[in-house]
Amino acid sequence: MITIKSFVFNALQENTYLLYDETNACIIIDPGCYEPYEKEELVEFIKLHELTPKFILNTHCHIDHIVGNQFVKEYFDLKLFVPEKDAFQIKAATSYAPMYGFHRFEESIPDGYIQENETIRFGNSELSVLQVPGHSPGHVAFYNAEQGFCINGDVLFKGSFGRYDLPGGNFQVLLNSITKVMFQLPEETIIYCGHGPSTTIGYEKKYNPILG
Repeated sequence: MITIKSFVFNALQENTYLLYDETNACIIIDPGCYEPYEKEELVEFIKLHELTPKFILNTHCHIDHIVGNQFVKEYFDLKLFVPEKDAFQIKAATSYAPMYGFHRFEESIPDGYIQENETIRFGNSELSVLQVPGHSPGHVAFYNAEQGFCINGDVLFKGSFGRYDLPGGNFQVLLNSITKVMFQLPEETIIYCGHGPSTTIGYEKKYNPILG
């Protein structure tokens, strides 16, 4: 059974997710740790629970979700996997990082790409990859049907949705991702968002303003 631990990191209040199961294998999704105390918080949790990190995943490559990539990659000697259509955003982030206050941003080089309809495995656990572009061109989400949850990055928020005015964003594409992919999941599915509290598919079908 997968346990989900969330951390709120950096000035943009990004949610970093640590997933682990009964084998103590764990993965880190969207490491946003930037300040030294944030990095320490993540490391201490992993050590305290005697977890074994396996790899890093990015739902997409906007700076608030990747600013901790290089630290985590180096500290735990891990491989980094990102959506291929979003990989360009990592290099782009080096130019605009100071505008967001990330003056110590370190670029991270992906070790591989997350494939469409791929099944990601760690320990005894599996995650299915969902293609959900629109907020960014390569955005993916990680879904576990057995436990009924989805790590969806910046696609859906509680009562809101990801912005589409950044490079590679597109409202119609985002709308299609939400209505034709996310809203096809069972209504009781818990959605873990890239910012803010979790929600459910059922709640968003009723109240999300993207439906007009």
